[in-house]
Amino acid sequence: MAQATETYYDRDFWAKENLRYVEPHFRLEKSARIVRKVASGRECDLLDVGCGPATLMRLVGPNIRYHGIDIAVQRPASNLRELDFVENPIRFGDKRFDIIVAQGVFEYIGRCQAQKFAEIRDILHEGGTFIVTYVNFDHRNRNIYWPYNNIQGFAEFRSSLQQFFRIERYFPTSHRWQHDEPRGRIMRALQQPVNFNIPLLSRWLAVEYFFICRKKS
Repeated sequence: MAQATETYYDRDFWAKENLRYVEPHFRLEKSARIVRKVASGRECDLLDVGCGPATLMRLVGPNIRYHGIDIAVQRPASNLRELDFVENPIRFGDKRFDIIVAQGVFEYIGRCQAQKFAEIRDILHEGGTFIVTYVNFDHRNRNIYWPYNNIQGFAEFRSSLQQFFRIERYFPTSHRWQHDEPRGRIMRALQQPVNFNIPLLSRWLAVEYFFICRKKS
């Protein structure tokens, strides 16, 4: 599959782009549900890679000690770090984490994909969970957002991820005839709890995928 031009955008671009995600959107709400299920009420340290305005922090619950990193942090705080993690290692001091989330990140990682998987693996506790999303570029009506620089099919992304993690399961964020998130209230409500693949249909209509992973021993 052809790659987009490998261009990386700076803090000024992301400072504006992140403002689109101040209010929870469909995928973020679904990721919060997954995080809460993984935590199962336990106290956990979570790192949100590419946290944007840290909207996920409001949704995960008081048992989750939330930390976020992003190239453009909107409101500085002790649990948020401004970090260009294309140019620098993914880390938060010397902390290690029970849960690491990277949603809407790897489409912008370009040639650094394997390196960033390795960095995330290294700061994940044994037995910890890595939750990552990736756009389904095999969609029947593929829509490529212009800043993407890391475009690959489902099988290629999964193969790369498996070099560093054990994939416990994967499933679509949602299914849509068009390659965008559900918008209407009823459709959003119907698709939020769907955490499984539908044979044949998912390959062509999945908007994105969640991958729920464990660190390889």
